[in-house]
Amino acid sequence: MAIKLIADSGSTKAEWCLLDGKKKRNFITQGLSPYFLSSDQIQNILQYELKTKIKNIEPHEVFFYGTGCSSPDNVKLVKQAIEKIFTKAKVHVDHDLMGAAKALCGNEKGVACILGTGSNSCYYNGKKIVKNSPGLGFVLGDEGSGAYLGKKVVQYYLYNTFDPDLMDRFNAKFNTNSIEILDAVYKKPLPNRYLASFAIFLAENRGHYMIENIIEDGFNDFFFNHIYKYRESWTLPVHFIGSIAYGFKDVLKAMCDAYELQLGNVIKTPMQGLIKFHSL
Repeated sequence: MAIKLIADSGSTKAEWCLLDGKKKRNFITQGLSPYFLSSDQIQNILQYELKTKIKNIEPHEVFFYGTGCSSPDNVKLVKQAIEKIFTKAKVHVDHDLMGAAKALCGNEKGVACILGTGSNSCYYNGKKIVKNSPGLGFVLGDEGSGAYLGKKVVQYYLYNTFDPDLMDRFNAKFNTNSIEILDAVYKKPLPNRYLASFAIFLAENRGHYMIENIIEDGFNDFFFNHIYKYRESWTLPVHFIGSIAYGFKDVLKAMCDAYELQLGNVIKTPMQGLIKFHSL
């Protein structure tokens, strides 16, 4: 039986599974984003953080799903790096949205959505992505994502919109101020991740009407601007993946009911679904 190596990579970390028949071994490395790493840097990470753990096992196929791998140039960069480490393997590189679609839908038709640090969505026909709503990034888009919701939390804090109780909870949780926040957002790298780190405040303060309003408004923006524009969503299940989707699945259920949509799978990470897909 062919030995398969499956990867789901964000910019922060990559989750790997070595699939040898019914045997599974899981590994974590730092993320392999072609936006931030050169081919040589990716090779070094693979060599020292992955190859040393796998040791003498040579996979026959590598299936890599990663952030930034929607452009041909980035696919080529990542593929070449993997091929230099796993010289005997047939390497397949695709973007994280395809990984999410396969993990959520398998070989069935459906609308697949990512709600994590960022957000994305597509209509998947059981074999390929047919439609993809434009991703505008955290400045112009990413509705419903951790960065989008976290930005709302920060706005409520900086505008002094939170009531005194929530202001006290925010200060106790984050111990920051307007100068630090603005510096992190406008001067430091990866502001989307920084903003997403404030979404935990929503999860920890459920039940307060301001908190519920932020969550519902963020998800409503995602449904209205993205999901409901797929005609297929009116008749096919709508699936979700990512930490934000998983953490607020009760709100997703209520939102699907309100929009008269069928809620499908809601999972935290793609790996189990990808293992199932590539085991068939």
